[in-house]
Amino acid sequence: KRQGTRAAYQQQAAYWELDFKTPPHGDRPFEIGHIDHTELDVECVCSRTGRVLGRPWLTLLTDAFSRRVLALYLTFDAPSYRSCMMVLRECVRRHSRLPQIIVVDGGREFQSTYFETLLARYEITKKTRPPAQPRFGSVCERLFGTVNTQFLHNLRGNTQVVVNVRQVTQSVNPKGQAVWPFEELQRRFAEYAYEVYDTLSHPALGASPREMYDAGLRKTGSRAHRQIPYDHEFLVFTLPTTPRGTAKVVPGKGIQIHYLYYWSDLFRDPEVEKAIIPVRYDPFDAGTAHAFVKGQWTECHSEHYAVFRGRSEKEIRVASQELRRIRQCHAQQFTVTAAKLAEFLGSVEAQEVLLKQRLIDAAQTTRTDPAASSLSVCPEPPAAPAPIRQR
Repeated sequence: KRQGTRAAYQQQAAYWELDFKTPPHGDRPFEIGHIDHTELDVECVCSRTGRVLGRPWLTLLTDAFSRRVLALYLTFDAPSYRSCMMVLRECVRRHSRLPQIIVVDGGREFQSTYFETLLARYEITKKTRPPAQPRFGSVCERLFGTVNTQFLHNLRGNTQVVVNVRQVTQSVNPKGQAVWPFEELQRRFAEYAYEVYDTLSHPALGASPREMYDAGLRKTGSRAHRQIPYDHEFLVFTLPTTPRGTAKVVPGKGIQIHYLYYWSDLFRDPEVEKAIIPVRYDPFDAGTAHAFVKGQWTECHSEHYAVFRGRSEKEIRVASQELRRIRQCHAQQFTVTAAKLAEFLGSVEAQEVLLKQRLIDAAQTTRTDPAASSLSVCPEPPAAPAPIRQR
């Protein structure tokens, strides 16, 4: 009575079963999925200068039945509906389906019209957990703790010591110990989630998440009618939009989304000029956007499309995340322009940062799904980079 309802919640009995025939985590894979966010306990640095960029945010989609990580999304931006839609896109890219029921908390990002429209389009039920009762999201909450103890707390620059802030000295400050670039952290974290954690024995299951997932599919069926093709229609539904959701068609320039202008030949129509139309953009590809013109979604190209073309989704995202974070650290009100981003991508430092990713993309070109790359990867090869002068 003195400490309140949250203290009393720790003494309440847990629900082992919802009723006599319904287990709390479903009875098959892809029946119930959980989406949640957390700020990782590790500091990232700029791959060019070594400057500390801060702690990234992680968005996870987990399968409640098998405890398997279905998809993950890393970004420096605070949780938003964009993170939710991107983690769903990653799930369809990997598994060609989405959970039948998605459990979320009461965050504003889960109340977005675009997020709920995407769920309604593919007949997904959204369930909101009660506030201040974390047991309803124990699947994600426990996984966050496992990620910290098994992976993040073993890295240099982890923020575990900051819990006792009065004992932190300059020699052990995580900002001075940080060595992990964002790209490398993302690659290694995906390897841990999809390969290491997926094959370790889970104490609540008595088997690994991958084994429970495969056994559940053999027992209950694969349900082919629930499969979702990773095609143009799905990608358009997962594209986020601007805060207003619309943009004005400027004669001779097109539509402006964030800091880029995009153009389409349909904008030459006098009825379309100066009109305010719905727009969507791809956060993984700064070279293209989509505008709803005359009853259909039309693809538009950026003013610096020659620089952005041929860049893979991951390459564009890594470069954009690092550049925006560097500018935010320098000045909170800095506006990233298209010319500055194009200059960054074409500089020698950017070539050094992205060289490894380009080699990986080139090696996997023969295995790329045409439907998966219809919006983000241009079939034309990128322009040859300028020769690097030996220092």
